[in-house]
Amino acid sequence: MLKLTKKLSAFALIIILGSSIFFPSAKAASAQMSFPEINSDSAVLMEFSRGEIIFSQNGSKPMPPASLTKIMTILLAYDALEEGRAKWDEKVTISEKAWQTGGSQMFLEVGQQVTFGDLITGIAVISANDACVALAEHLFGLEASFVQEMNNKARELNLSNTRFENASGLPHPDHYSSAEDIARLSHHLINKYPQVLKLYSQKEFSFNEIPQTNRNPLLGRFPGADGLKTGHTSEAGYCLVGTAEQNGMRFISVILNAPSEAMRLKDSEALLNFAFRNYCLEKIFSAGEILSTVQVSKGKEREVRLQVVKAVEVVIPYDRKEDLQVRIDVPESVSSPVTKGTALGKIEVTLDGTVLREEPLVAADDVARAGRLALLWRFCSGFISSLWKGLVGKVLSFLPW
Repeated sequence: MLKLTKKLSAFALIIILGSSIFFPSAKAASAQMSFPEINSDSAVLMEFSRGEIIFSQNGSKPMPPASLTKIMTILLAYDALEEGRAKWDEKVTISEKAWQTGGSQMFLEVGQQVTFGDLITGIAVISANDACVALAEHLFGLEASFVQEMNNKARELNLSNTRFENASGLPHPDHYSSAEDIARLSHHLINKYPQVLKLYSQKEFSFNEIPQTNRNPLLGRFPGADGLKTGHTSEAGYCLVGTAEQNGMRFISVILNAPSEAMRLKDSEALLNFAFRNYCLEKIFSAGEILSTVQVSKGKEREVRLQVVKAVEVVIPYDRKEDLQVRIDVPESVSSPVTKGTALGKIEVTLDGTVLREEPLVAADDVARAGRLALLWRFCSGFISSLWKGLVGKVLSFLPW
């Protein structure tokens, strides 16, 4: 049962949904869940809709991120596309430095003309180091300049335990990140450019007639998995950013320095399984639902209905449904005219005082300003009504009851 608070300017009115008075749940708000045992050095689980980290094991510890670095490289590539500094089908000339880059590759050749989109696809699907260098040089002239922009973006996103020294994640003593930072970076990328998941979920990519497969072990194995990135070096161990969506919910898992490929998969699946088994998508209100009314000063109609535009849903632990609270915040009155769709208030869904979801309440109808005659008639009828009520009250007070 939800507790619904309607706040009207200087006073508050408590309204109860359902037939019983609301009391707090007997379950303590801070009750601890039984999280799975994680054998990797560092791990994080994030609920996507709010970007809330719900599990962290050494999550802020700076560690070598290996190819998880390429999540930032992809982000900057998509920023360039959005800002018009690059086009998907424009040609990129491959340099000798890109050709010489070791590790996983697209097997680019010096002087070869490759589309910007193919480089992005090679990075996302097969973790191509040579493509990272080619893309960095194309956007900023030098990989070092691109790396500077990577670090600028990390500061902009408040990734406080992150520093990059190259675009690919090849080992460097001053190249590091943390599981929490990587989760936030991944959240930002998916939230801003959800289309990137079509690339990250692609199971194979062929270039120069060389087919290569996506190394993400979650794809095709874990229900709803559509990303995101694997990584491995001797310094970093086995790493994996996983993400999956089921029943309208998305979670992100990050594993750093797992001792083996099998263990990074096991830990990733354990975190994602825990998330989907213990959390649910709770629908509070449907799209277009009328939630309140507000008086309209000098309006043709005396009040206007308020509705939510989008469905109001929150992701919460299964055992916390009864602890949700909803507050409706609207003014005592608004001036006419009122245009349909104008935001006139808001609703907040909270849990333990934390706002989980906030949505505007908008006018469901147009309300025109009343004409002078209508306003005069309204004033006169109101005046007469008040006089009549006063007279009746006085007469009744003299009657012998």
